[in-house]
Amino acid sequence: MAEPHWSRQLIFTLAGNPAVTRFVTRYGMRLGASRFVAGEDLPSALQVARQLNDEGFPLAVQFLGEHVTRAEAAAEAVEEYLRLLSALEEHGIDAYISIKPSQMGLEVDEELAYANCRRILERTAAAGRFVRIEMEDSPYTEKTLRLYRRLREHFGTQDVGIVLQAYLYRSAEDLEALADLQPNIRFVKGAYNEPASVAYPDKAEVDRNYRQLVQRHLERGHYAAIATHDDRLMEDLLGFIEARGIPRDRFEFQMLYGIRPQLQRQMRDRGYRMRVYIPYGRDWYGYFVRRLAERPANVGFVLRNLIRG
Repeated sequence: MAEPHWSRQLIFTLAGNPAVTRFVTRYGMRLGASRFVAGEDLPSALQVARQLNDEGFPLAVQFLGEHVTRAEAAAEAVEEYLRLLSALEEHGIDAYISIKPSQMGLEVDEELAYANCRRILERTAAAGRFVRIEMEDSPYTEKTLRLYRRLREHFGTQDVGIVLQAYLYRSAEDLEALADLQPNIRFVKGAYNEPASVAYPDKAEVDRNYRQLVQRHLERGHYAAIATHDDRLMEDLLGFIEARGIPRDRFEFQMLYGIRPQLQRQMRDRGYRMRVYIPYGRDWYGYFVRRLAERPANVGFVLRNLIRG
């Protein structure tokens, strides 16, 4: 939400143009997508993962893909996640897995998405690996929360977590409704193109809601993944954490691969757990567009690469 609302809307509108989609899909990795995406295949992602682990960063790894409309495509995504898990185990990589419900078939059938997520979780839980259920655009919020609750009937908070988006009006109520599960929550501002009827349009309101959500969650003693690239917001929350005497093992910071790496290193060097989120896969277009919409500096980076040719 660091971007003015009109420019975010412009980027999303342009990204929906078929000609723009074809051009970016063909040339995007060369023009700048590779800054934010750890390759189009698993070996490329593993190379990035090993390097970041060696630098002292734990990871969250996502195989890119969303809004699948065929059960077969969802099954293929499950198989890729199982290959990812095996590779993480084989190489001893410190990482958990992050999955999108719509990639698991949520648009096809909720039961299908649940079965696919449960299949992954049965393997990850047995291996002692955590899974984060991602939050997507608002039409999927309620279904995603239902999915998370069903998974928690069989798996513990150490096995599976959820995401809340601070730009949604409903998130404060969702946080209260989840409190009985003592959930591990990743707090984000939100990166989808949402209407003012469901999301705060003003950055200051989003920031205020973000602080309140994280603070309320931490005061309850629940684990918070503070996912933001806003250093002022980080410092505000650290002030709250230190004033309340909240131990460092109750929270971590998270940032996206390729965004503000210097700040990532600074937080690591200060002794805070800083987890880097690395996505990979061929279906990177939607993810890339959201990164452009979040920060004007990202658009400038791509334009400079385009000018260089």
